[in-house]
Amino acid sequence: MDWGTLHTFLGGVNKHSTSIGKIWLTVLFIFRVMILVVAAQEVWGDEQADFTCNTLQPGCKNVCYDHFFPVSHIRLWALQLIFVSTPALLVAMHVAYHRHEKKRKFIKGEIKNEFKDIEEIKSQKVRIEGSLWWTYTSSIFFRIIFEAAFMYVFYFLYNGYHLPWVLKCGIDPCPNLVDCFISRPTEKTVFTIFMISASVICMLLNVAELCYLLLKVCFRSRRAQTQRNHPNHTLRESKQNEMNELISEGGQGAVTGFPR
Repeated sequence: MDWGTLHTFLGGVNKHSTSIGKIWLTVLFIFRVMILVVAAQEVWGDEQADFTCNTLQPGCKNVCYDHFFPVSHIRLWALQLIFVSTPALLVAMHVAYHRHEKKRKFIKGEIKNEFKDIEEIKSQKVRIEGSLWWTYTSSIFFRIIFEAAFMYVFYFLYNGYHLPWVLKCGIDPCPNLVDCFISRPTEKTVFTIFMISASVICMLLNVAELCYLLLKVCFRSRRAQTQRNHPNHTLRESKQNEMNELISEGGQGAVTGFPR
């Protein structure tokens, strides 16, 4: 799996994310993708070869292994990362479509006064509002759903997040109840708990970002209502708030090492 390609795509999404979204992307790559690529694959590389049972009955070992580990931890984690990352790509597609429409209008001369050239359109930061707000919040909602769903799948498939030292297996063609052993169960338990904890942190960041976006749109709606009721009184305050928001968005690139 080419994780570098995924990093490139999500790095583009990072330009249009909130500060919380940038933190989420950092946690995703440093504490999940990097751990999965560098460490976890080494720990689980010998899972089936070193799975042993105290019987010589042909087929018993394979059947017991398939029963206790229907899906490899590594493959399930990789699948989880793909599902969690996919909604973020919808934001990148939405922004690309938005810029394509602006380029088309610029070439036709419909918005000649707004931009100097096409390069300015490419470098313009797209604000999270309107249809992009719905796309962005929907992507966060689906990320939360996928995180929770995979955590439940892990718990359901492996009867919890702890790997026991001894597994009792009595499935045919095993002659009787046999003892089976997995390699490095304590180390694998530590990695499993670490990956689940990283999933919980990512899910909490997604919830926090979703709440932030909802509160932000509520404040904007309230401010717009106030401006309609008192246009002269709130004009200066509105300009100051917009300036503060632009300054805040300009400083979000310092939150992580990803490009804006």
